Amino acid sequence: MRQVVILGATGSIGCSTLSVLAMHPQQFKVLALTAATQVDKLLAQCLEFQPRFAAMLCPKAAAELKAALASHASATEVLAGPDALAELAAHPDADIVMAAIVGAAGLLPTLAAVEQGKTVLLANKEALVMSGELFMDKVQRHGATLLPIDSEHNAIFQCLPAAFQQAKQRPALSEMGIAKLLLTGSGGPFLSRDINTFATVTVAEAVAHPNWSMGQKISVDSATMMNKGLEFIEARWLFNCAPADIEVVIHPQSIIHSMVQYTDGSVLAQLGQPDMRTPIAHALAFPDRISSPVQPLDFSQLANFSFSKPEPERYPNLYLAIAACAAGQGATTALNAANEVAVAAFITEQIRFTDITRLNEKCLAHFLNYAARSLDDIVALDFEARAYAQQLVRTLN
Repeated sequence: MRQVVILGATGSIGCSTLSVLAMHPQQFKVLALTAATQVDKLLAQCLEFQPRFAAMLCPKAAAELKAALASHASATEVLAGPDALAELAAHPDADIVMAAIVGAAGLLPTLAAVEQGKTVLLANKEALVMSGELFMDKVQRHGATLLPIDSEHNAIFQCLPAAFQQAKQRPALSEMGIAKLLLTGSGGPFLSRDINTFATVTVAEAVAHPNWSMGQKISVDSATMMNKGLEFIEARWLFNCAPADIEVVIHPQSIIHSMVQYTDGSVLAQLGQPDMRTPIAHALAFPDRISSPVQPLDFSQLANFSFSKPEPERYPNLYLAIAACAAGQGATTALNAANEVAVAAFITEQIRFTDITRLNEKCLAHFLNYAARSLDDIVALDFEARAYAQQLVRTLN
């Protein structure tokens, strides 16, 4: 029986994880669930899965949850605040930590799990975008096992040789006979939309992803393809490669989740339904396999597959992220911070859809050569970049 902590239990990844765990009560036990403010949702999860601990980022929400659980005579202990999230991620009884908190808020609790040598299922791409080299150094130093949950990175991982998957220190791709990683993306809801109309894109249009069910922030990032840009940066660190080793390919059907091209001309691809429960089940059981609630593909019903290169004019945020990846850690930290501010401002209708790119460009240019060599550097740069981005929001109004 392996004990699981879910950071971000009320989000889409957290809910999908619980869906898989519910199928395997003899193999997994939920040790702790965490959330930010969604009391009712976390209450329902606690009553169903009976974790030993629950934690909420908001102390007021934690007090409400504690009272509600007491009224149901639940034995779940409730903790509050960011330190509580890190404490549960590092708990001695935790075997697996699902890191599913969206954004920079997930970095510190995820690092806490890494520093205790846990098996970390990484769904929080910002952890590597903000602190890639430092993060991977800690994984190696503390003997943690890092398994990717993003469907694209999980697909690449599944297509890599077993020697790469199980190596404590990731070898260079060329040593494994690998020529390139092919990172696929659907192109989002605006793959065919007239670029000249982007300034009038509404929030409802931007979050209406054609294939995936995701939260608002990730959905907007998919519409701008910043999500793919962040995944590009994440892949660079996860798979110990250079930006030149990664190619982004538009695949609107979202059935091929990514591919690995080998030096002999072979290309291995991982296919499946656009459902995050598949990579979650893979990572929970790795190196074994368990069932998930996802229906298998029916190849007789699949439409033709299509592929194309992403247009820079349509997806400038993708190319900003690729440029930041080449520039270094400070650039990616600053760009991630700026983008979080920009997307939040767009969702609250403070700026237009096209202003997301304008704000990200200005912020990246301002912080392009900043160094970020330690966790303190990264946290300070993240704070400074957010403040600068907030100033830009006001100027764009």
